[in-house]
Amino acid sequence: MKNRTFEAHSGIIAREGIPIILFFLFFTISSFMFGSIASGVVFLLITVFIVWFFRNPRRNTPDYEKLVISPADGKVLRIEELSETEFMKGPCRRVAIFMNIFNVHVNRIPYSGHVEWIRYRKGKFVSANLDKASTDNERNIVKIKGDDGNELIVVQIAGLIARRIVCWITEGAYAKKGERFGMIRFGSCVELYLPEDCIISVKIGDKVVAGETPIGCLK
Repeated sequence: MKNRTFEAHSGIIAREGIPIILFFLFFTISSFMFGSIASGVVFLLITVFIVWFFRNPRRNTPDYEKLVISPADGKVLRIEELSETEFMKGPCRRVAIFMNIFNVHVNRIPYSGHVEWIRYRKGKFVSANLDKASTDNERNIVKIKGDDGNELIVVQIAGLIARRIVCWITEGAYAKKGERFGMIRFGSCVELYLPEDCIISVKIGDKVVAGETPIGCLK
């Protein structure tokens, strides 16, 4: 059975961007018709940027079951080994991916499985590339349990400019690797918490593509 939640967000433009695009398109047309050419050009450029920002391209996701795929476009900011007591309940690995304002901001499922739970936490809006953003900033936490029993956490973190986290999936849903599950507006960070024995295949500074770039391999 097809997942209609994910189908609804498969257009070439993220649905959250359409009202904003229409708003600026109205002012663009009005400026050209009743205002000045200069103001029309300014609004046109803004409209084009917003269309580009909310782009939602198709991706070719590797189908090897054990691969963990990047949930976000951007650059690998941190790779750490730590003991996480709240969600992973022990030693794990954390990979942080920073998205700047020019990256695609639609997030994708990194590993096929059931969504066990979703937790939203209010917080601050410090720059998402700072270490304290992981604990201080507004964030949305999604736990996925794979078909093979592996468990991992995906955390959407708001940033200095990004002030809205959107999550389209619901608890109990089955999520397939590479499917779109949410977005964060205007620059932000996504973190992956992986089992301790996950073999990481990226390094700090690597550029990654959501739904395509392998982050690691689970056992």
